[in-house]
Amino acid sequence: MIEKDKQYIWHPFTQAFNAVDPLPIVRAEGIWLYEEGEKKYMDVNSSWWTINHGHGNPYLIKKISEQFSKIDHVIFAGVTHPIAVEAAERVVNYLPEQFSKVFFSDNGSTSVEVGLKMIYQYWYNKGESKKRFLAIEGAYHGDTFGAMSVGQRGFFNEPFEHLFFDVDFIPFPTDDNWQDVINQTRALFETKEFAGFIFEPLIQGAAGMRIYKAEWLDALIALAKEFDVLTIADEVMTGFYRTGTMFAINQIQQEPDIICLSKGITGGILPIGFTVATEAIFDAFLSEQTSKALLHGHSFTGNPMACAAICASLDLFEQGDSLKGVEMLTKSHLKFIEKYKDHPKIKDVKSIGTILSIEVEIGAETTYFAGIRQEAFAFFLENDLFLRPLGNIIFINPPYCITAEELEYTYDKIIEFLTERVR
Repeated sequence: MIEKDKQYIWHPFTQAFNAVDPLPIVRAEGIWLYEEGEKKYMDVNSSWWTINHGHGNPYLIKKISEQFSKIDHVIFAGVTHPIAVEAAERVVNYLPEQFSKVFFSDNGSTSVEVGLKMIYQYWYNKGESKKRFLAIEGAYHGDTFGAMSVGQRGFFNEPFEHLFFDVDFIPFPTDDNWQDVINQTRALFETKEFAGFIFEPLIQGAAGMRIYKAEWLDALIALAKEFDVLTIADEVMTGFYRTGTMFAINQIQQEPDIICLSKGITGGILPIGFTVATEAIFDAFLSEQTSKALLHGHSFTGNPMACAAICASLDLFEQGDSLKGVEMLTKSHLKFIEKYKDHPKIKDVKSIGTILSIEVEIGAETTYFAGIRQEAFAFFLENDLFLRPLGNIIFINPPYCITAEELEYTYDKIIEFLTERVR
């Protein structure tokens, strides 16, 4: 398998010149990933932060199989089907009441891309020239060109920056700079040139699981509303209880105009993206002119089996067992922080909901490319953990079916690495 992989496959986020061999995973069940010969690893990063209820969940399998026997796939332009209607209705009913219309796409990047297009065309349809966008330094919103444009520059995307549209960035908010951030944002919005503001609510993922205060986000959204700037909450990573609540925006008071969803929306089983907008945004596209419609689509828009996975995943949340896992993870992370916050090799440790983030003290600036990343990854594999650090940020966000014993083992191995391997 490995030799054929090397012959035929180009892996994401991987420098093939010096990459170690990929893990040959042949089976996945619950929290475990299995190699041939039954060597196994705990998937404590939920396979790129997607898997909520564990791998191979029997209920999800059952519901996807049932849907396959009814409709496998059908064009979604001029066509609808029951499971798409159910999925859209159920997700909207979980969201704050301002959200009403779902646009389907096929992954997180495209859900963001759709949101950006909605905002730019909203102002175009209304005949208003608003073309500037605001984002937060360190942002990651995906790998399509619009999503890259509103993401951190000079990180993954330097070869393409000459193709990006211009975006203004405010500093990531901290206790030390907060007043400057709000003053800078006000000064930008006072130009009345801004179409939109996009953010990862409460926590930036790829930037190193950086957490910021809900009241700061409330203040930024309130400022956007004051100057008629539309807002996008990118909940691709944070949605479906990753931050302890169904959505991170459930922890703020202000109301965004658009929310982007993917990853855990299907329990991590099948790819789909939702861009959910307010009725006011939808209404701006209504016209006798076809050119004012949102002329955007994907071949697999509204895929019935992905929609069935959404509904089945929501069923599992409503049945309660997964929420018990969310509660256990949230409480356990807080206990871990209290116990180890003064560890000499921990520069900072924070949690929000099911996510625990540990910044390792390396005597240098935090960076995605810190060499400790590969050393840590190898150590955790040796100890049956599939755990991919973000540079010198070790984080875990396991499937909600992890047991207390499995979680404690993970904590123990993290502390062992910090104590015995970090110099």
